[in-house]
Amino acid sequence: MKGHYNRGHLTIMLMLRRALTSAVLALLLGSSASLAQQKPPEMPPMPVKAAPVTRETLNVEVTAVGTLRADETVIIRPEIAGRVTAIHFKEGQTVNAGDPLITLDQDEYKAQLAGSAAQAGLEASSYQRLQDLQRKNLASQQHLDETKAKLDAARAAQELNRVRLDKTVIRAPFAGTVGLRSVSPGAYVKPGDDIANLESLGSMKLDFRVPETYLARLAVGQSLAVRVDAWPDQSFEGSIYAIDPALDEQTRTVLLRARLPNKGNKLRPGLFARVSLILERRENALVAPEQAIVPLGQTPFVYLVVDGKAVATPVKLGLRRPGLVEILDGLQAGDQVVTDGQLKIRDGAAVALPPPATPPTGPPPAQKG
Repeated sequence: MKGHYNRGHLTIMLMLRRALTSAVLALLLGSSASLAQQKPPEMPPMPVKAAPVTRETLNVEVTAVGTLRADETVIIRPEIAGRVTAIHFKEGQTVNAGDPLITLDQDEYKAQLAGSAAQAGLEASSYQRLQDLQRKNLASQQHLDETKAKLDAARAAQELNRVRLDKTVIRAPFAGTVGLRSVSPGAYVKPGDDIANLESLGSMKLDFRVPETYLARLAVGQSLAVRVDAWPDQSFEGSIYAIDPALDEQTRTVLLRARLPNKGNKLRPGLFARVSLILERRENALVAPEQAIVPLGQTPFVYLVVDGKAVATPVKLGLRRPGLVEILDGLQAGDQVVTDGQLKIRDGAAVALPPPATPPTGPPPAQKG
């Protein structure tokens, strides 16, 4: 009896253990199935900044350096010798064409003119008498011709002395600004001595060179912008009016000359100029902010915002300007591209844009009287 009791007890214990194990397995399997049915939590949208793709006019430019020159410039020099009797200008003064600048002593040239005038009068009287005699057949034609030649020579000498007298007054050949003079009243000057420089500053000439590779794209009338150190915050506009037909053999560059209006006489001859020559204008070019471009090997791309998600979009780039880059392919006008936060997102990631700024709705502040 005791043995039967022990075997029955053992059987009951085994049945209870199996039942407990089955319950635990069922509980575990149910929990696993419940976990498998649950979806992983989604990441919240990543806040980023975006900007639209727009259309603008872009200029294809080439940069160079050049030197400004006066539109017209000359050094005032005498053509005859003489003593300076009067100076009719002040240094830095603006003069008109034909205004007297320097007067030389005229006494000697007046005396020479008077002598030549008297000689011309004498020769004219002799020629007149011979003409009367020749009409009466009392003078030969040869004698008459010789007298006529002497009259012509006397009149030429008179005209030469008149020209020399006129040259005692040196006049401005064109309107401009007179520079610093090199002579004083009473000084004796010889032909070719420097007196002062005269500069026409109404407009300026600009000489600069560009590489020969741009030769086929150069043309008279092309616009340019110039900056000088004297006026760093101002740009001066001009255009090309002449292209040198010969290239420099040493530098392989072509010399260009442009003309710039000089309002207020701000520009001066000799200034160093930084030139931006516009070779081509591209109207309605598609442009995007430069910070939106993500470099990836040889194929740059941008994150395009579509329905709240970032879509990696390859693009083909063109011209670059400060803060902007031309888009040749891959985008359209009005597309929103991510400009800040690219490192925090990936293709297909949810993104959130900041709400647009709303103007204040309250009453305007009272103006102080």
